[in-house]
Amino acid sequence: MINTILFDLDGTLLAFDQNEFIKLYFAGIEEKFLHHGYPKGVVLNAVFEGVKAMLANDGSISNEQAFWDRFSVFLPDQLYFFEKEFLDYYQTDFNEIKKIVKENEYAHKAIKVLKEKNYQLVLATNPLFPQVATYNRIKWGDLNKNDFSLITTFENSSFCKPNPKYYLEILEKINKNPNECMMVGNDVEEDLVAAKLGIDTYLITDNIINSQNLDYSMHKNGSFKDFYEFTLTLKDLWKGFIIVIW
Repeated sequence: MINTILFDLDGTLLAFDQNEFIKLYFAGIEEKFLHHGYPKGVVLNAVFEGVKAMLANDGSISNEQAFWDRFSVFLPDQLYFFEKEFLDYYQTDFNEIKKIVKENEYAHKAIKVLKEKNYQLVLATNPLFPQVATYNRIKWGDLNKNDFSLITTFENSSFCKPNPKYYLEILEKINKNPNECMMVGNDVEEDLVAAKLGIDTYLITDNIINSQNLDYSMHKNGSFKDFYEFTLTLKDLWKGFIIVIW
């Protein structure tokens, strides 16, 4: 029986266009390091290589280490400087991207219902970002990080979507079986791959990403409003408890 809901963040709980986000994100990084005298493209190239290393991570190291190990190949001997400057970026200019986030009232309503029904919630956002950036993105949607028992970041993860091992790592951390979980996301390839492990899935179609034009008709799908209405039909897990008063 399902007792745990895994939520994607970008494009799912956070209502925005992914392409617009990426454009503003990389432009912000470029601008940050132009001020330090780095020619256009130099830092971004190192970032792209770091991201590729995380996507290819085999689980032997954290995504954080995979990123910086590869990044430092292209910009060696300056790791402390870049770690400090990226931290500053995520705490300041990065948050200007919040302007593209749209109100997602049904995300808040769905989370409220699920919490009231005693479902465990996990924020299964692709762990390509550090904790500081992920926590700030949570704030952009006026969400509460304390509603989630686990939030995946590049510090605490060793795989990325769409690798099924990313979901296996989550299951191990929260001590759940696949048939106890549902993955809710907007990316057909990255989020619905969880079904290969036996995890139930729900595709949010408001900001759908389907770059491979994959058939998703066999998966539950609909708008976030539809998903909210679906949560109303879920079993109230509190009713499964027996309260004993001594």
